[in-house]
Amino acid sequence: MSCPRMKDSLPQPAIGLIQDREPPAGQRIAKVLARAGLCSRRDAERWIAEGRVTVDGRVLTTPAMTVTADSQIRVDGKPLAEPERARLWRYHKPVGLVTTHRDEKGRPTVFGALPSGLPRLISIGRLDLNSEGLLLLTNDGTLARRLELPATGWVRRYKVRVHGFVDASRLASLARGTTVDGVAYGPIRAQLERQQGSNAWIILSLQEGRNREVRRVLEHIGYPVARLIRLAYGPFQLGHLGRGAIEEVTGKVLQEQLGAGGQRAPARGRNARKTVPA
Repeated sequence: MSCPRMKDSLPQPAIGLIQDREPPAGQRIAKVLARAGLCSRRDAERWIAEGRVTVDGRVLTTPAMTVTADSQIRVDGKPLAEPERARLWRYHKPVGLVTTHRDEKGRPTVFGALPSGLPRLISIGRLDLNSEGLLLLTNDGTLARRLELPATGWVRRYKVRVHGFVDASRLASLARGTTVDGVAYGPIRAQLERQQGSNAWIILSLQEGRNREVRRVLEHIGYPVARLIRLAYGPFQLGHLGRGAIEEVTGKVLQEQLGAGGQRAPARGRNARKTVPA
C-alpha cells in the first residue's frame, strides 16, 4: 500500500539542533553513568543507593553529587570507561513488544528481542504494545532526550487503520488541536488515504507524540484504531526496513541530520550500514 506524503504536513525545524558546545564544568553522577552506557539514570541512582559507586575513593550514598572529568569514578570496583560516540539505529518494532528494558507484567520487550552484540540502547520516544513501525534507538541518553523534546519540533508521521466511515471534515478539525478528557493535544494533520468497506486508512502527522495520543484523539472523533504504524520520526524513515530488523544510521547521515555535535567524539572504524533481522 502506498503511503503518500502530506502536502501540508507540519513544518520540519532546522535539523542542526545539536550544536558543538564546551563541556560543562560538572555533571550529576547519575547522568555520567548513563552517558557511559552502563545503565539508565534510574538504575544509576539505585546502584548508588546500594553502595556500588565510588568517586575519588569514597562510596557514594546519594546521587546528588556533581563530578568532573578529573573525578575517579568506579562501579563495582571497576573504573568507568570513556563513553562511546553517539550512535543511532532505526528499528522496525513489531506488535507485541513493550518499549522498556524490564516489564513488571513479564511481557516481551523490544530490548529483549534485539540481536546480541549491540551496546546498551535506549529508545527515543515509545510505541505501545499494539503499535508498530519505526522506533529510533541510541546509546546516548543526552541525544535521546534532545530528540524527544517538543522544542525540537520533529514531526512524527503515522499510517493508521480505523473502524468507521471517515468524514474528511472531522479529520480537518484535528488541525486546530483537540481536548480529550481534559488533556489538550496539539495540531494533527490528517487525511484519508482510502476507505475499505467499514474500515479506512488515514495518514497523519504530529509534533508532540504524547502517550497514546493518536489512539485517543481518533477514538474521540469516532474512529477507533485497529492498527497503528509509525512511518517516520523527523528525517528518519521506516522505508523498507523489514519487521523486526535493526539498521544503524551511518556516521555521515547522523552528522548531516544532527550537526557536528551529534557525535561525542570523531567517528572511529567503519560506518557502513548493517541490517540485522531480530
